[in-house]
Amino acid sequence: MDKDTYTTEEAADYLGVTVGRVRQMIVDGTLQTERFGHAHVIAREALKAAEHRRTKPGPAPKQATATSKKKGNKK
Repeated sequence: MDKDTYTTEEAADYLGVTVGRVRQMIVDGTLQTERFGHAHVIAREALKAAEHRRTKPGPAPKQATATSKKKGNKK
């Protein structure tokens, strides 16, 4: 990466996600941007930070709770 700022399309290519996902990251606050009119401009540092926070896509894994474990049931 040799640029200092990126468009949402360029950020999507860099992160390996869709433009829609980049927009959602902006709304969620996980990707910091600056606005110029209707366009979002993303700094290189913000992309690097977002790349380090990336997780696997999909819903969060369910955590076992005390009520979900029933005693005496063996399968």
